[in-house]
Amino acid sequence: MVDTIDLKIIAQLEINARASYVDIGKQIGLSPSSVRERIQKLEDNEIITGYKLSLNNQKLGYGLEVFIMFKLFSGKLNTFCKQLNEFPEISEVNRITGTHNIFMKVVLVDQLHLQKFIDRLLVYGEPTTHLILSDLKNSNTI
Repeated sequence: MVDTIDLKIIAQLEINARASYVDIGKQIGLSPSSVRERIQKLEDNEIITGYKLSLNNQKLGYGLEVFIMFKLFSGKLNTFCKQLNEFPEISEVNRITGTHNIFMKVVLVDQLHLQKFIDRLLVYGEPTTHLILSDLKNSNTI
């Protein structure tokens, strides 16, 4: 259902989700009305499911980002999932296969904040923390 023109539109939206139909059309050689119709079709078919705001966490005072592999204690999955809103530091969380159940990306102020965050997690399971040094690629590109 998705053709090469749709993929070009998606690529332009990944670069700048706020780009106008005119700007996208100029980049891919399509009229603004055709771009609008195609984007609407991609949204209607739930290929495009939303648009996201990207923030510079460091400039907001959150200088530490970590990945946490989390092995939940037996029977704690439902309780942990119900409590996720109690952890605003979690920016992404996924249930995964393997020896760990949960994979999280967490945004924190500093190491002390990380220590307090881990202490809050310990009632649910065993976390393994990995500091993020830099983003090498951050995209949902096909």
